[in-house]
Amino acid sequence: MSKCTKSNGLSRRAFIRNSVLAATGVSLLPAAISGCTEDDMAGFKPDSGGGFFQGVASFDPGQDRVILWTRYTTTPIDEGKPGILLDVAKDKYFQEVIVSESVMVDLTSDFTVYVDVSNLQSNSRYYYRFRNQKSGAASVVGETKTLPSAGEATEVKMAVVSCANFQAGLFNVYGAVAESDVDVVIHLGDYIYENGVGGYGENDLTTTLGRTHEPEAETIQLEDYRTRYRQYRSDEQLQKAHQLKPFICVWDDHEIIGNAYKDGAQNHQEYEGSFEARKMNALQVWHEYLPVRVMDKKLIYRSFDFAGLVNLMMLDTRITGRDRQLDYSSYLTAGSLDRAAFIADWQNPNRTLLGTSQRSWLISQLESSSAGWQVFGNQVLMGRMLVPAELLALTTQIGAANSGPGLYAQYKALVAELVLIKLRIRQGDSTVSNEEKARVETVLPYNLDAWDGYPVEREMIFAAAAGKKLISLAGDTHNAWYSQLTDASAEKIGAEFATPSVSSPGLEALFNNDAEALAGIEQALPIVVDDLQYLNASQRGFLRVSFTASSAEAEWNFGQNLATKDITTSVGNSASEH
Repeated sequence: MSKCTKSNGLSRRAFIRNSVLAATGVSLLPAAISGCTEDDMAGFKPDSGGGFFQGVASFDPGQDRVILWTRYTTTPIDEGKPGILLDVAKDKYFQEVIVSESVMVDLTSDFTVYVDVSNLQSNSRYYYRFRNQKSGAASVVGETKTLPSAGEATEVKMAVVSCANFQAGLFNVYGAVAESDVDVVIHLGDYIYENGVGGYGENDLTTTLGRTHEPEAETIQLEDYRTRYRQYRSDEQLQKAHQLKPFICVWDDHEIIGNAYKDGAQNHQEYEGSFEARKMNALQVWHEYLPVRVMDKKLIYRSFDFAGLVNLMMLDTRITGRDRQLDYSSYLTAGSLDRAAFIADWQNPNRTLLGTSQRSWLISQLESSSAGWQVFGNQVLMGRMLVPAELLALTTQIGAANSGPGLYAQYKALVAELVLIKLRIRQGDSTVSNEEKARVETVLPYNLDAWDGYPVEREMIFAAAAGKKLISLAGDTHNAWYSQLTDASAEKIGAEFATPSVSSPGLEALFNNDAEALAGIEQALPIVVDDLQYLNASQRGFLRVSFTASSAEAEWNFGQNLATKDITTSVGNSASEH
């Protein structure tokens, strides 16, 4: 068995501080430590006050390996670096142990432990635990599963999640994912939120449920981010999801700061110090709590092969290469949009979301992969969301003001007019005037923070994906979406399934929970926006996606509430691609 040293900062290429090779044959530990009862599986917290209070987790499963994680709170009897033992077994009672190894607690990485265990069997379930013989502390027993090799699976089942704001309410969605039948959890970012007390996500439930953010201020310094992650990982339902399912993760903006890009962020202010220092603090802690198997901690794009059925490409559409987002307000002159100037910048071929290195890697992946499905795990929506310009302008007004009934009524009336025109055109109504056509055909991208803000690069990716079966998985918006992916010539390239949030508020916050307005949006936008097939604008939940050789099936699962613990979900919509 071999070990490699820990990473000292993001500049080091190797990051796994413990690398463990599983025994090729089954070994039995002494009876005193090999067997456990159901009560033992709950974990032991010693009188000395230490323990594994943030639970256990597994990450980046491969066909022969997986990363196992925990965090150890030291006790008064611990001296120096605590001695932690990792046990891995083929059964939950640890009768067939394949690893029993001393692993390292990194005192410089918030006492976290992560171990890359290799030489495992593909498509197999494993059980693991961490323990400290000196203090008597033992973790709960975690479960994980390696990925199937070619021919070992006819179906791949994933849960897709994103956007979990601790202040907004209970993490019932994580609880539901833990009890689901999926093989792996795809987390598309906003695992934490950087906002302080009184900031985004806070509502009437925050104080009632005792879910006020720690620390109180925005996260800026290294210890700020660590405190926030420890708080999130104290959540019982998030711990349960990590305990029972392997996760494959990428970051979005709130793990760092809102509306971030490669060298800045909309929500970072000068008085908060260096953006680069803040970003590096955030990324270091992200890797401490959500370890991934990469050579460079600043570059988290990577791929996973599921039985030759799915080539999952996890992207970084947020930090690695993203140029600063465009903003319509920068093109307003005398109260109107300088459309020509905007279009020139929007269509600039040099603007990038991915960066040149990641784009080259992604194109190479698409061109070389023979998997049945090419699947993107990206943070932001890839589908074209082009909306009538007058509707976009009114939506912006609603977003900028604490809108009242008058503006909502105006919005609903405008939507009704545009829907009627669109339906008449679809029905071949020859009486539709040129002026009416212009109202629905004069369109602008709704969300410049998404792929819609980087259309030239999107066309490059679509060209590379031509002839492949492409699915984009997306998060970020807090709402559920299903769109066709079409290129600039309106040719279908694939489809996009986008997950609702775990707890962060969606469009209902923009429309002040106006049920009539929300129902109108959900009905109207799939008519007004050409590629959009489905929208749920107000419910929290997760996306379940299953892939077979012939189909990609999506189910949008929605929870009941954020106020009381309830993991019950119902399927709000389903979609199938072939």
